[in-house]
Amino acid sequence: MTNSTHSHARLEAIRYSRGQLQILDQLRLPNSLEYIDVRSAEEGADVIKTMKVRGAPAIAVTAALSLAVEAEVIAKKADGLKDCIEAIESRLTILGDSRPTAVNLFEAIGQIRQIIQSAQALLPDNKQSCEILCTRIISYAEGMLEKDINDNRAIGSFGADLFKNANEKSLNILTHCNTGSLATVGYGTALGVIRALHERGQLSHAYATETRPYNQGARLTAFELVFERIPSTLITDSMASFLMKQQKIDAVVVGADRVVANGDTANKIGTYQLAIAAHYHKVPFFVAAPTTSIDLEKASGEDIHIELRPAHELTHIFGQRLAAEGIGVWNPSFDVTPAALISGIITEHGVIHKTGESRTFNLVKALRGFSEQ
Repeated sequence: MTNSTHSHARLEAIRYSRGQLQILDQLRLPNSLEYIDVRSAEEGADVIKTMKVRGAPAIAVTAALSLAVEAEVIAKKADGLKDCIEAIESRLTILGDSRPTAVNLFEAIGQIRQIIQSAQALLPDNKQSCEILCTRIISYAEGMLEKDINDNRAIGSFGADLFKNANEKSLNILTHCNTGSLATVGYGTALGVIRALHERGQLSHAYATETRPYNQGARLTAFELVFERIPSTLITDSMASFLMKQQKIDAVVVGADRVVANGDTANKIGTYQLAIAAHYHKVPFFVAAPTTSIDLEKASGEDIHIELRPAHELTHIFGQRLAAEGIGVWNPSFDVTPAALISGIITEHGVIHKTGESRTFNLVKALRGFSEQ
């Protein structure tokens, strides 16, 4: 484990070089910056499951890179391609069990399985084929790093463009949970939109919710906003409606762990009530997410599996008990915001708006249009 200080020019959730992976232990923020070595897929799954690393894009990249780090070891130990694939598949199963709601994770696992299938079809069963397969998996995982940063910057740019004609006024933006450099490889999704507005001089103020029960807003988003010197204020989750009533919010921008075919969106618990409050107060509510977070195989939010987290995340903070001993706990990690409450979905290829008389999202058509660009 290594320590870091604010001397780094950019806040990094993930540090990687060929054969070496470190993740920033987000459970220790904001009190200390500590990096953890991840040497295997099993260790990768552990840091994901325990939320030392979190955020759908960062989870997917961490999973792929943890397998990439172990791939060289697998290549040395495996007798041939079949043995190699069995070892890799066992690691993919472990990684897939780490956070079931984050669709980006399963997108990455699916891509790796396609690489495996291609190798199975074209390569002989020998040790050299195993080495070739492992090299391809490493290359794919490393490619995810650069793509994530580029995608996030594009999301930020398209999001900022939404407000170009806002009468030249500086904007107050409310966000929930953490969707910045700590939730991605760099820059962020919803927080990337805030960053882009700040860089363009269009941001007056960012408001971040505390994001109970695990305080990702207070511990992580507030940390990033201060780190980046973005004018900002922290509020508790229960203050958001009153803040909107005071007419201090021009838009809400949140991230997403999964967006399904009809536009329903799973995000950190508390997002749904923010969307209801925004709808009542006529505040635009945008979801910022890469297209890898879009899951067309699920028709609606009813099909999304909601992860239940351990009770101690609600009853304790930094190991200190807050709640009465013996109280029952219900701790869903996510909720689902209906598409009807969402103004638009900001992706790396552009903003998906509602269409037609029914004013609904057509994500299949939108993604087809992006692929033809």
